[in-house]
Amino acid sequence: MKEFDSVYFVGAGGIGMAALERYFLSRGKRVAGYDRTPSELTSALQSEGVEIVFDEDPSLIPEWCRDASKTLVVYTPAVPAEHRGLCYFRDNGFEVVKRAKVLGIITEGSRGLCFAGTHGKTTTSSMAAHILHSSGVGCNAFLGGVLRNYGTNFLLSDTSDLSVIEADEFDRSFHHLRPYIAVVTSTDPDHLDIYGTPDAYREGFAHFTSLIRPGGALIMHEGIILEPRLQPSVRLYTYGRTSGDFHAANIVKGDGTIRFDFVSPEGTIEGVELGVPVDINIENAIAAMAACTLVGADAAGMSAAMSTFMGAKRRFEFHIKQQGPTGKVVIDDYAHHPQEIAASIRSVRDLYPGRKLSVIFQPHLYTRTRDFADEFAAALSAADELLLLPIYPARELPIEGVSSQMLLERATCAKKSLYSKENLINSIHLLNFEVLLTLGAGDVVDMLPQICAEVLKQGAQ
Repeated sequence: MKEFDSVYFVGAGGIGMAALERYFLSRGKRVAGYDRTPSELTSALQSEGVEIVFDEDPSLIPEWCRDASKTLVVYTPAVPAEHRGLCYFRDNGFEVVKRAKVLGIITEGSRGLCFAGTHGKTTTSSMAAHILHSSGVGCNAFLGGVLRNYGTNFLLSDTSDLSVIEADEFDRSFHHLRPYIAVVTSTDPDHLDIYGTPDAYREGFAHFTSLIRPGGALIMHEGIILEPRLQPSVRLYTYGRTSGDFHAANIVKGDGTIRFDFVSPEGTIEGVELGVPVDINIENAIAAMAACTLVGADAAGMSAAMSTFMGAKRRFEFHIKQQGPTGKVVIDDYAHHPQEIAASIRSVRDLYPGRKLSVIFQPHLYTRTRDFADEFAAALSAADELLLLPIYPARELPIEGVSSQMLLERATCAKKSLYSKENLINSIHLLNFEVLLTLGAGDVVDMLPQICAEVLKQGAQ
Protein backbone atom coordinates (compact mmCIF):
# COMPACT_ATOMS: atom_id res chain seq x y z
CA MET A 1 0.00 0.00 0.00
CA LYS A 2 3.00 2.31 0.30
CA GLU A 3 3.05 2.53 -3.51
CA PHE A 4 -0.33 4.30 -3.59
CA ASP A 5 -0.56 8.08 -3.31
CA SER A 6 -4.32 8.22 -2.95
CA VAL A 7 -7.13 6.05 -1.63
CA TYR A 8 -10.76 6.14 -2.81
CA PHE A 9 -13.53 4.72 -0.60
CA VAL A 10 -16.81 3.47 -2.09
CA GLY A 11 -19.14 3.70 0.90
CA ALA A 12 -17.07 6.39 2.60
CA GLY A 13 -19.72 7.21 5.21
CA GLY A 14 -19.64 3.81 6.90
CA ILE A 15 -18.27 3.86 10.43
CA GLY A 16 -15.74 1.10 9.71
CA MET A 17 -14.59 2.85 6.55
CA ALA A 18 -14.15 6.11 8.48
CA ALA A 19 -11.42 4.63 10.68
CA LEU A 20 -9.45 3.59 7.59
CA GLU A 21 -9.93 6.98 5.96
CA ARG A 22 -8.53 8.63 9.06
CA TYR A 23 -5.65 6.14 9.11
CA PHE A 24 -4.64 6.95 5.52
CA LEU A 25 -4.94 10.68 6.16
CA SER A 26 -2.56 10.23 9.12
CA ARG A 27 -0.13 8.53 6.74
CA GLY A 28 -0.12 11.48 4.34
CA LYS A 29 -2.32 9.95 1.64
CA ARG A 30 -4.95 11.89 -0.29
CA VAL A 31 -8.36 10.43 0.47
CA ALA A 32 -11.66 10.71 -1.38
CA GLY A 33 -14.83 8.69 -1.70
CA TYR A 34 -18.52 8.26 -2.37
CA ASP A 35 -21.48 7.74 -0.06
CA ARG A 36 -25.20 7.62 -0.71
CA THR A 37 -26.28 10.36 1.69
CA PRO A 38 -24.64 13.10 3.78
CA SER A 39 -24.44 12.50 7.53
CA GLU A 40 -22.80 13.86 10.64
CA LEU A 41 -19.93 11.43 10.04
CA THR A 42 -19.38 12.42 6.39
CA SER A 43 -19.36 16.08 7.45
CA ALA A 44 -16.70 15.31 10.06
CA LEU A 45 -14.61 13.41 7.51
CA GLN A 46 -14.89 16.25 5.00
CA SER A 47 -13.69 18.71 7.63
CA GLU A 48 -10.69 16.44 8.25
CA GLY A 49 -9.70 16.39 4.58
CA VAL A 50 -11.67 13.61 2.87
CA GLU A 51 -13.31 14.65 -0.41
CA ILE A 52 -16.75 12.95 -0.49
CA VAL A 53 -19.44 13.08 -3.18
CA PHE A 54 -23.01 11.77 -2.92
CA ASP A 55 -23.65 10.81 -6.54
CA GLU A 56 -22.21 7.62 -8.06
CA ASP A 57 -21.53 9.32 -11.41
CA PRO A 58 -17.91 8.35 -12.30
CA SER A 59 -17.28 11.82 -13.71
CA LEU A 60 -17.28 13.13 -10.11
CA ILE A 61 -14.26 11.02 -9.13
CA PRO A 62 -11.37 13.47 -8.53
CA GLU A 63 -8.74 13.63 -11.24
CA TRP A 64 -6.03 12.64 -8.76
CA CYS A 65 -7.87 9.35 -8.17
CA ARG A 66 -7.87 8.35 -11.85
CA ASP A 67 -4.38 6.85 -12.09
CA ALA A 68 -4.72 3.10 -11.49
CA SER A 69 -1.04 2.79 -10.58
CA LYS A 70 -1.34 5.40 -7.82
CA THR A 71 -4.84 4.90 -6.36
CA LEU A 72 -6.09 2.13 -4.12
CA VAL A 73 -9.87 1.59 -4.13
CA VAL A 74 -11.57 0.28 -0.98
CA TYR A 75 -15.21 -0.77 -0.87
CA THR A 76 -17.69 -2.11 1.64
CA PRO A 77 -19.83 -5.18 0.85
CA ALA A 78 -22.91 -3.06 1.58
CA VAL A 79 -22.36 -1.31 -1.79
CA PRO A 80 -24.11 -3.12 -4.69
CA ALA A 81 -21.89 -4.70 -7.34
CA GLU A 82 -23.51 -2.58 -10.08
CA HIS A 83 -22.52 0.70 -8.43
CA ARG A 84 -21.33 2.92 -11.30
CA GLY A 85 -18.24 4.22 -9.55
CA LEU A 86 -17.20 0.74 -8.47
CA CYS A 87 -17.70 -0.53 -12.04
CA TYR A 88 -15.53 2.31 -13.37
CA PHE A 89 -12.63 1.31 -11.16
CA ARG A 90 -12.95 -2.39 -11.93
CA ASP A 91 -13.22 -1.77 -15.66
CA ASN A 92 -10.10 0.39 -15.68
CA GLY A 93 -7.65 -1.90 -13.91
CA PHE A 94 -7.62 -0.39 -10.43
CA GLU A 95 -6.70 -2.39 -7.34
CA VAL A 96 -10.16 -2.82 -5.74
CA VAL A 97 -10.27 -4.49 -2.31
CA LYS A 98 -12.72 -4.99 0.55
CA ARG A 99 -12.41 -2.88 3.67
CA ALA A 100 -11.76 -5.99 5.75
CA LYS A 101 -8.77 -7.01 3.66
CA VAL A 102 -7.18 -3.57 4.03
CA LEU A 103 -7.73 -3.66 7.80
CA GLY A 104 -6.08 -7.08 7.92
CA ILE A 105 -3.06 -5.84 5.99
CA ILE A 106 -2.67 -2.71 8.13
CA THR A 107 -2.81 -4.64 11.39
CA GLU A 108 -0.92 -7.80 10.41
CA GLY A 109 2.36 -6.40 11.74
CA SER A 110 0.86 -5.57 15.13
CA ARG A 111 -0.50 -7.49 18.08
CA GLY A 112 -4.22 -7.32 17.44
CA LEU A 113 -6.84 -7.31 20.19
CA CYS A 114 -9.85 -8.34 18.11
CA PHE A 115 -13.34 -8.09 19.60
CA ALA A 116 -16.03 -10.18 17.93
CA GLY A 117 -19.62 -11.10 18.76
CA THR A 118 -23.21 -10.54 17.79
CA HIS A 119 -23.52 -7.91 20.52
CA GLY A 120 -21.12 -5.87 22.60
CA LYS A 121 -18.13 -5.70 20.28
CA THR A 122 -18.27 -1.92 19.79
CA THR A 123 -18.46 -1.16 23.51
CA THR A 124 -15.87 -3.73 24.60
CA SER A 125 -13.37 -2.72 21.93
CA SER A 126 -13.94 0.97 22.76
CA MET A 127 -13.37 0.29 26.46
CA ALA A 128 -10.15 -1.57 25.68
CA ALA A 129 -8.91 1.21 23.42
CA HIS A 130 -9.63 3.80 26.12
CA ILE A 131 -7.86 1.72 28.77
CA LEU A 132 -4.72 1.30 26.66
CA HIS A 133 -4.69 4.88 25.38
CA SER A 134 -5.36 6.63 28.68
CA SER A 135 -3.12 4.39 30.80
CA GLY A 136 -0.04 5.05 28.68
CA VAL A 137 0.26 1.57 27.17
CA GLY A 138 -0.93 2.99 23.88
CA CYS A 139 -2.62 1.40 20.87
CA ASN A 140 -3.88 1.95 17.38
CA ALA A 141 -7.65 1.50 17.35
CA PHE A 142 -10.07 0.83 14.49
CA LEU A 143 -13.54 0.94 16.01
CA GLY A 144 -17.17 0.64 14.95
CA GLY A 145 -18.35 3.60 16.99
CA VAL A 146 -17.20 7.14 17.68
CA LEU A 147 -15.70 7.33 21.18
CA ARG A 148 -17.23 10.25 23.03
CA ASN A 149 -13.96 10.72 24.95
CA TYR A 150 -12.10 11.51 21.73
CA GLY A 151 -14.69 12.38 19.08
CA THR A 152 -13.34 9.75 16.70
CA ASN A 153 -13.33 6.01 16.04
CA PHE A 154 -9.61 5.95 15.24
CA LEU A 155 -6.72 6.24 17.69
CA LEU A 156 -3.08 6.36 16.63
CA SER A 157 0.12 5.55 18.50
CA ASP A 158 3.61 5.95 17.08
CA THR A 159 5.13 3.67 19.73
CA SER A 160 2.69 0.86 20.54
CA ASP A 161 2.59 -2.44 18.65
CA LEU A 162 -0.99 -3.07 19.83
CA SER A 163 -4.05 -2.67 17.61
CA VAL A 164 -7.60 -2.74 18.96
CA ILE A 165 -9.97 -3.91 16.26
CA GLU A 166 -13.72 -4.37 16.11
CA ALA A 167 -13.96 -7.71 14.30
CA ASP A 168 -17.12 -7.63 12.18
CA GLU A 169 -18.70 -10.96 11.25
CA PHE A 170 -20.81 -9.48 8.43
CA ASP A 171 -19.76 -10.96 5.10
CA ARG A 172 -17.16 -12.98 7.07
CA SER A 173 -15.01 -9.86 7.25
CA PHE A 174 -13.29 -10.96 10.47
CA HIS A 175 -11.69 -13.86 8.63
CA HIS A 176 -9.16 -11.39 7.21
CA LEU A 177 -7.73 -10.77 10.70
CA ARG A 178 -4.96 -12.59 12.56
CA PRO A 179 -5.65 -11.84 16.24
CA TYR A 180 -3.13 -11.97 19.05
CA ILE A 181 -5.97 -11.73 21.57
CA ALA A 182 -9.49 -12.58 20.40
CA VAL A 183 -12.58 -11.82 22.47
CA VAL A 184 -15.94 -13.40 21.57
CA THR A 185 -18.83 -11.82 23.45
CA SER A 186 -21.80 -13.69 21.93
CA THR A 187 -22.82 -15.91 19.04
CA ASP A 188 -26.58 -15.35 18.85
CA PRO A 189 -27.49 -15.94 15.18
CA ASP A 190 -27.60 -12.89 12.91
CA HIS A 191 -26.88 -12.04 9.26
CA LEU A 192 -28.67 -15.16 8.08
CA ASP A 193 -28.90 -13.50 4.65
CA ILE A 194 -25.12 -14.11 4.50
CA TYR A 195 -24.66 -17.31 6.51
CA GLY A 196 -27.93 -19.11 5.79
CA THR A 197 -28.30 -20.99 9.10
CA PRO A 198 -27.47 -20.47 12.78
CA ASP A 199 -24.97 -23.34 12.60
CA ALA A 200 -23.17 -21.72 9.67
CA TYR A 201 -23.12 -18.41 11.53
CA ARG A 202 -21.45 -20.02 14.54
CA GLU A 203 -19.06 -21.89 12.25
CA GLY A 204 -17.88 -18.44 11.14
CA PHE A 205 -16.85 -17.71 14.73
CA ALA A 206 -15.21 -21.12 15.11
CA HIS A 207 -13.07 -20.37 12.04
CA PHE A 208 -12.25 -16.95 13.48
CA THR A 209 -10.79 -18.62 16.58
CA SER A 210 -8.54 -20.78 14.36
CA LEU A 211 -6.87 -17.60 13.10
CA ILE A 212 -5.47 -16.61 16.52
CA ARG A 213 -1.70 -16.46 16.33
CA PRO A 214 0.51 -18.99 18.14
CA GLY A 215 1.15 -17.77 21.66
CA GLY A 216 -2.04 -15.74 21.68
CA ALA A 217 -5.28 -16.18 23.60
CA LEU A 218 -9.03 -16.52 23.23
CA ILE A 219 -11.33 -14.93 25.81
CA MET A 220 -14.91 -16.15 25.37
CA HIS A 221 -18.08 -15.47 27.31
CA GLU A 222 -19.19 -18.35 29.47
CA GLY A 223 -22.21 -20.22 28.16
CA ILE A 224 -22.12 -19.11 24.53
CA ILE A 225 -22.46 -21.74 21.81
CA LEU A 226 -18.98 -21.93 20.32
CA GLU A 227 -16.57 -24.77 19.74
CA PRO A 228 -13.23 -22.98 19.35
CA ARG A 229 -10.54 -24.38 17.11
CA LEU A 230 -7.32 -23.21 18.70
CA GLN A 231 -3.74 -23.81 17.71
CA PRO A 232 -1.82 -25.77 20.39
CA SER A 233 -0.06 -22.76 21.93
CA VAL A 234 -3.15 -20.55 22.16
CA ARG A 235 -4.50 -20.07 25.69
CA LEU A 236 -8.23 -20.25 26.42
CA TYR A 237 -9.93 -18.09 29.06
CA THR A 238 -13.59 -17.56 29.95
CA TYR A 239 -15.34 -14.52 31.36
CA GLY A 240 -18.76 -13.83 32.78
CA ARG A 241 -20.73 -11.66 35.13
CA THR A 242 -20.04 -13.66 38.29
CA SER A 243 -18.07 -16.69 37.08
CA GLY A 244 -15.26 -17.54 34.69
CA ASP A 245 -11.53 -16.87 34.72
CA PHE A 246 -12.40 -13.16 34.62
CA HIS A 247 -15.54 -12.04 36.47
CA ALA A 248 -17.10 -9.48 38.80
CA ALA A 249 -17.66 -9.74 42.54
CA ASN A 250 -19.32 -7.46 45.09
CA ILE A 251 -21.47 -5.62 42.55
CA VAL A 252 -23.01 -2.50 44.11
CA LYS A 253 -25.62 -0.29 42.41
CA GLY A 254 -27.04 2.95 43.75
CA ASP A 255 -27.22 6.72 43.29
CA GLY A 256 -26.66 6.33 39.55
CA THR A 257 -23.42 4.38 39.97
CA ILE A 258 -22.25 0.82 39.49
CA ARG A 259 -19.15 -0.53 41.23
CA PHE A 260 -17.66 -4.01 41.33
CA ASP A 261 -14.44 -5.89 42.02
CA PHE A 262 -12.69 -7.25 38.93
CA VAL A 263 -11.44 -10.79 39.58
CA SER A 264 -8.80 -12.28 37.28
CA PRO A 265 -6.05 -14.93 37.37
CA GLU A 266 -3.67 -12.01 38.10
CA GLY A 267 -5.58 -10.94 41.23
CA THR A 268 -8.47 -8.64 42.16
CA ILE A 269 -8.97 -4.95 41.40
CA GLU A 270 -11.40 -3.57 43.97
CA GLY A 271 -13.99 -0.85 43.48
CA VAL A 272 -14.02 -0.50 39.71
CA GLU A 273 -16.59 2.20 38.86
CA LEU A 274 -18.31 2.34 35.47
CA GLY A 275 -18.27 5.68 33.68
CA VAL A 276 -21.41 4.54 31.83
CA PRO A 277 -23.35 2.88 34.68
CA VAL A 278 -25.69 0.48 32.88
CA ASP A 279 -25.97 -3.15 33.80
CA ILE A 280 -24.74 -4.70 30.54
CA ASN A 281 -21.51 -2.71 30.83
CA ILE A 282 -20.45 -4.86 33.77
CA GLU A 283 -19.82 -7.76 31.40
CA ASN A 284 -18.48 -5.47 28.68
CA ALA A 285 -15.97 -4.03 31.13
CA ILE A 286 -14.87 -7.49 32.27
CA ALA A 287 -14.18 -8.51 28.66
CA ALA A 288 -12.22 -5.33 27.93
CA MET A 289 -10.22 -5.47 31.14
CA ALA A 290 -9.47 -9.16 30.58
CA ALA A 291 -7.91 -8.45 27.18
CA CYS A 292 -5.94 -5.49 28.54
CA THR A 293 -4.71 -7.56 31.49
CA LEU A 294 -3.17 -10.07 29.08
CA VAL A 295 -1.17 -7.34 27.32
CA GLY A 296 0.19 -5.78 30.51
CA ALA A 297 -2.17 -2.98 31.51
CA ASP A 298 -1.81 -2.21 35.23
CA ALA A 299 -4.58 -2.22 37.82
CA ALA A 300 -4.55 1.50 38.58
CA GLY A 301 -4.64 2.46 34.92
CA MET A 302 -7.53 0.13 34.16
CA SER A 303 -9.58 1.27 37.13
CA ALA A 304 -9.06 4.95 36.34
CA ALA A 305 -9.92 4.39 32.66
CA MET A 306 -13.19 2.62 33.41
CA SER A 307 -14.38 5.49 35.58
CA THR A 308 -13.69 8.05 32.83
CA PHE A 309 -15.02 6.03 29.90
CA MET A 310 -17.87 8.02 28.33
CA GLY A 311 -19.01 5.36 25.88
CA ALA A 312 -19.42 5.27 22.13
CA LYS A 313 -21.99 7.41 20.41
CA ARG A 314 -25.33 5.67 19.93
CA ARG A 315 -24.46 3.06 22.58
CA PHE A 316 -26.91 3.81 25.39
CA GLU A 317 -26.32 7.52 24.93
CA PHE A 318 -28.28 9.98 27.08
CA HIS A 319 -29.68 12.96 25.21
CA ILE A 320 -31.87 14.24 28.07
CA LYS A 321 -31.30 13.25 31.68
CA GLN A 322 -33.37 15.34 34.04
CA GLN A 323 -33.20 14.43 37.71
CA GLY A 324 -36.10 13.64 39.99
CA PRO A 325 -39.12 11.34 39.85
CA THR A 326 -40.78 13.36 37.07
CA GLY A 327 -37.66 14.37 35.13
CA LYS A 328 -37.69 13.71 31.39
CA VAL A 329 -35.21 11.15 30.03
CA VAL A 330 -34.28 10.39 26.41
CA ILE A 331 -31.78 7.62 25.62
CA ASP A 332 -30.61 6.47 22.19
CA ASP A 333 -29.18 3.01 21.57
CA TYR A 334 -27.90 1.31 18.41
CA ALA A 335 -29.53 -2.00 19.43
CA HIS A 336 -30.94 -3.74 16.36
CA HIS A 337 -31.00 -7.44 17.32
CA PRO A 338 -33.63 -8.94 19.66
CA GLN A 339 -31.06 -9.82 22.35
CA GLU A 340 -29.61 -6.31 22.24
CA ILE A 341 -33.07 -4.75 22.49
CA ALA A 342 -33.97 -6.94 25.47
CA ALA A 343 -30.71 -5.96 27.23
CA SER A 344 -31.23 -2.27 26.51
CA ILE A 345 -34.78 -2.26 27.86
CA ARG A 346 -33.67 -4.18 30.97
CA SER A 347 -30.97 -1.58 31.58
CA VAL A 348 -33.49 1.26 31.37
CA ARG A 349 -35.87 -0.54 33.73
CA ASP A 350 -32.95 -1.03 36.12
CA LEU A 351 -32.15 2.69 36.08
CA TYR A 352 -35.73 3.98 36.19
CA PRO A 353 -37.92 1.46 38.04
CA GLY A 354 -41.59 2.33 38.09
CA ARG A 355 -41.38 4.96 35.33
CA LYS A 356 -43.36 4.69 32.08
CA LEU A 357 -41.02 3.46 29.35
CA SER A 358 -41.77 4.40 25.74
CA VAL A 359 -39.72 2.80 22.95
CA ILE A 360 -39.33 4.07 19.39
CA PHE A 361 -37.94 1.24 17.26
CA GLN A 362 -36.80 1.37 13.64
CA PRO A 363 -36.19 -2.19 12.37
CA HIS A 364 -32.96 -2.63 10.39
CA LEU A 365 -33.07 -4.86 7.27
CA TYR A 366 -35.98 -6.79 5.80
CA THR A 367 -34.17 -10.12 6.20
CA ARG A 368 -33.42 -9.59 9.88
CA THR A 369 -37.03 -8.56 10.53
CA ARG A 370 -38.29 -11.63 8.69
CA ASP A 371 -35.90 -14.05 10.38
CA PHE A 372 -36.45 -12.80 13.96
CA ALA A 373 -39.96 -11.32 13.95
CA ASP A 374 -41.16 -13.31 16.96
CA GLU A 375 -37.99 -12.56 18.93
CA PHE A 376 -38.22 -8.82 18.14
CA ALA A 377 -41.86 -8.72 19.24
CA ALA A 378 -41.10 -10.52 22.51
CA ALA A 379 -38.23 -8.16 23.36
CA LEU A 380 -40.19 -5.01 22.47
CA SER A 381 -43.20 -6.15 24.48
CA ALA A 382 -41.26 -5.30 27.65
CA ALA A 383 -41.96 -1.62 26.92
CA ASP A 384 -45.05 0.16 28.26
CA GLU A 385 -45.52 1.93 24.94
CA LEU A 386 -44.15 0.92 21.53
CA LEU A 387 -43.86 3.24 18.54
CA LEU A 388 -42.72 1.43 15.40
CA LEU A 389 -41.17 3.05 12.33
CA PRO A 390 -40.90 1.49 8.85
CA ILE A 391 -37.98 -0.85 8.19
CA TYR A 392 -34.68 0.84 7.36
CA PRO A 393 -33.57 -1.11 4.25
CA ALA A 394 -29.84 -0.25 4.21
CA ARG A 395 -28.41 -2.46 1.45
CA GLU A 396 -31.61 -4.47 0.83
CA LEU A 397 -34.61 -4.32 -1.49
CA PRO A 398 -38.09 -4.83 0.01
CA ILE A 399 -39.33 -8.38 0.62
CA GLU A 400 -43.00 -9.00 -0.07
CA GLY A 401 -44.99 -9.43 3.12
CA VAL A 402 -42.18 -8.21 5.40
CA SER A 403 -42.85 -4.92 7.20
CA SER A 404 -43.03 -3.35 10.64
CA GLN A 405 -46.68 -4.38 10.69
CA MET A 406 -45.44 -7.93 11.46
CA LEU A 407 -43.93 -6.70 14.71
CA LEU A 408 -46.94 -4.55 15.58
CA GLU A 409 -49.26 -7.54 15.29
CA ARG A 410 -47.03 -9.76 17.44
CA ALA A 411 -46.13 -7.27 20.19
CA THR A 412 -48.18 -7.43 23.39
CA CYS A 413 -47.54 -3.94 24.83
CA ALA A 414 -50.49 -2.11 26.36
CA LYS A 415 -49.98 0.69 23.82
CA LYS A 416 -48.51 0.16 20.36
CA SER A 417 -48.60 2.19 17.15
CA LEU A 418 -47.04 2.32 13.70
CA TYR A 419 -45.85 5.68 12.39
CA SER A 420 -44.07 7.08 9.40
CA LYS A 421 -41.13 9.25 10.39
CA GLU A 422 -43.01 12.37 9.30
CA ASN A 423 -46.15 11.47 11.22
CA LEU A 424 -44.18 10.68 14.35
CA ILE A 425 -42.40 14.03 14.29
CA ASN A 426 -45.74 15.77 13.79
CA SER A 427 -47.27 13.81 16.68
CA ILE A 428 -44.54 14.23 19.33
CA HIS A 429 -46.32 17.20 20.88
CA LEU A 430 -49.31 14.94 21.57
CA LEU A 431 -47.27 12.21 23.28
CA ASN A 432 -46.32 12.55 26.93
CA PHE A 433 -43.03 10.69 27.26
CA GLU A 434 -41.50 10.08 30.67
CA VAL A 435 -38.55 7.84 29.77
CA LEU A 436 -38.02 7.47 26.03
CA LEU A 437 -35.67 4.95 24.43
CA THR A 438 -34.95 5.15 20.69
CA LEU A 439 -33.60 1.95 19.16
CA GLY A 440 -32.22 0.88 15.80
CA ALA A 441 -29.18 0.94 13.50
CA GLY A 442 -30.78 3.10 10.81
CA ASP A 443 -31.42 6.84 10.65
CA VAL A 444 -33.77 7.10 13.63
CA VAL A 445 -30.97 9.06 15.29
CA ASP A 446 -31.58 11.92 12.82
CA MET A 447 -34.98 12.50 14.44
CA LEU A 448 -33.56 13.06 17.91
CA PRO A 449 -33.01 16.84 17.73
CA GLN A 450 -36.71 17.40 16.98
CA ILE A 451 -37.84 14.78 19.48
CA CYS A 452 -35.65 16.21 22.26
CA ALA A 453 -36.76 19.78 21.56
CA GLU A 454 -40.41 18.78 22.00
CA VAL A 455 -39.72 16.67 25.11
CA LEU A 456 -37.88 19.58 26.74
CA LYS A 457 -40.74 21.91 25.86
CA GLN A 458 -43.19 19.52 27.54
CA GLY A 459 -40.92 19.26 30.58
CA ALA A 460 -40.91 23.04 30.98
CA GLN A 461 -44.71 23.28 31.03
